[in-house]
Amino acid sequence: MLSNETLLEMYKKMLLIRNFEEVANEYFTRGLIWGSLHTCIGEEGSVVGAITALNEDDYVGTTHRGHGHVIAKGADIKLMMAELFGKATGYSKGKGGSMHIADMERGILGANGIVGAGNPIACGAALSAQYRGTKQVTLSFFGDGASNQGTFHESINLASAWKLPVVFVNQNNLYAISTPFKTISATKNIADRAVGYGIEGVIADGMDALDVYEKVKAAVEKARNGEGPTLIECKTYRFAPHSKSDREVYRTKDEVLEWRKKCPITRMEKLLLEKGVIKEEDAKKIKEEIAALIEEAVEFAKNSPEPELDELTKDVYYEGE
Repeated sequence: MLSNETLLEMYKKMLLIRNFEEVANEYFTRGLIWGSLHTCIGEEGSVVGAITALNEDDYVGTTHRGHGHVIAKGADIKLMMAELFGKATGYSKGKGGSMHIADMERGILGANGIVGAGNPIACGAALSAQYRGTKQVTLSFFGDGASNQGTFHESINLASAWKLPVVFVNQNNLYAISTPFKTISATKNIADRAVGYGIEGVIADGMDALDVYEKVKAAVEKARNGEGPTLIECKTYRFAPHSKSDREVYRTKDEVLEWRKKCPITRMEKLLLEKGVIKEEDAKKIKEEIAALIEEAVEFAKNSPEPELDELTKDVYYEGE
């Protein structure tokens, strides 16, 4: 059973992710963030629930929709915001932008813009931990679209055959950009595919951080004990468009509104109020404090220097020690 302190921390992390995403979206609209932007607004329950099940030295592999994952794992939001702004103080010195944030000191293996590419990388990290005997576990996040990629099947097959300490966490938000999952899969649930690889498949309510936590925690402990991988499907939903270029002509406003009623942050706040962990005034104060943290990150990004021109070709190829 999670302590009240942990529940409160989960609530704060979900609020931090939501606020970060909303502010990043605002500055993208203003033209201060370039490239593209994929927010995880609405998916915070599956993000924080899953990562709360990890130890500090465990690994997380993420996706193009990865801001929430890295924040939940403890990334510095100032460095994240600076990276989105393309500044030299960012995680990738302003060269990677929204989809290429990594922090190896915190076990964040990095995001990338290739759908499904994180699963093989997660297997590599898990194999490393197995070889070194460190008992570290890797969580590999991926979306429903990635579940039809070859990398998904190859990675789970390899992880199962070698009993790698990895947990595959699918965030099924029902749409691969604009393509409904139900139109491109013969199975109703992604978790059903686990049987083909001789591993356990589990379905979690992705809008309920506690349900996700409990199911991921069990899978993490199994992996840590040398019992191999688990495939967990979190049924979730993104409230925002796929990206800033998405006109959202494939789903109705009524559908979005129905899912918004299941907001994971609202559910956690209600639980904390019912348990007496916080009061209404506490929730208001927490939200104000988090808003201030995000504003500090924005100011840090705005005041950070642009990358120098001679940095353009650095870090492209490994040049040795």
